[in-house]
Amino acid sequence: MSFVRLAEVWRGPAVESVHHGVAVIADAAGRIVQAWGDPGFVTFPRSSLKPFQAIGLVESGAADALGLSPEHLALACASHRAEDFQVSLVRDWLGRMELTEAALVCGPDLPRDARDQAALLRGGGGPARVFHNCSGKHCGFLAVARRLGAPTAGYDDPAHPAQRLYLDALSELLGRDAAGLARGVDGCGLPAFALSVGDMARAAARHAAAAVAAEARRDAIRRIHAAMRAHPDHLSGRDQPTSRIIRATQGRVLVKGGAEGFVLALVPDRGLGIAVKIADGASRAKMGVLAALLGRLGLLDAAEAEALCGAVEPPVLDSNGRAVGRIAITLPPTA
Repeated sequence: MSFVRLAEVWRGPAVESVHHGVAVIADAAGRIVQAWGDPGFVTFPRSSLKPFQAIGLVESGAADALGLSPEHLALACASHRAEDFQVSLVRDWLGRMELTEAALVCGPDLPRDARDQAALLRGGGGPARVFHNCSGKHCGFLAVARRLGAPTAGYDDPAHPAQRLYLDALSELLGRDAAGLARGVDGCGLPAFALSVGDMARAAARHAAAAVAAEARRDAIRRIHAAMRAHPDHLSGRDQPTSRIIRATQGRVLVKGGAEGFVLALVPDRGLGIAVKIADGASRAKMGVLAALLGRLGLLDAAEAEALCGAVEPPVLDSNGRAVGRIAITLPPTA
């Protein structure tokens, strides 16, 4: 079987739903430290690859040429909720490049929070590309295109120099030519690669350890780590599960979620990578599974891991906001 039972959803006294999936811990030498389910299961990590896509932004000199701050670098790794500070950063970034949001390939969207949506619509606004959760990443590719002297139009083409620089970094961290990976199109319009959960954990471990040949690339990776550690709210939104995990581990663990039930974690001081895929594509349960894994690794004690699971997987509520159920993480004790 490819998948193991990772979580249960309880309503009162009975299990209502079950989430199966794959979880893998790997080290920078390419060894699988522990696995639940089949590490060879191939899927799309989606936005979990953003810390890899951001490498070229720093390595190329584009970030420094534009005077970008660590906040901008964190936003390049983000799947943001279009909160006020995040939208301001996107607009600032476009302004530094003397571009309008029309240059962004990602489609128009609304902020994620219902209150932000209501305020926008009351003010006569509507969907815009700057509100798209991937707009920071897209600004990063536009900045690289400018730095490389390439056209900004067509930066979504796999043959574009900005995409080729990303492919080169991904290949080094993967340990083989990423051009051979199956490729689709992400929700934001950029190329999306499919790879095994095990390979994603290995690549994450090498990212965590900055295990690359060139000093410029090592420096770029370390700067990305520092930005994610210093600005965890930028990666998703204020006080979201991503930032709760980063803060609970005091920045020892860096987290990047992806669509369809994927989440990636980097542990720089131990050179470890963690990849989790919920088989049914649900976002529910993946952060709780990750929190449980951090307890297994000794990055949190048992009580801290249990508390973090509760903080990132809230109870099941009825329409009056009363707790009527819970999410139980059922990660088996051993692989």
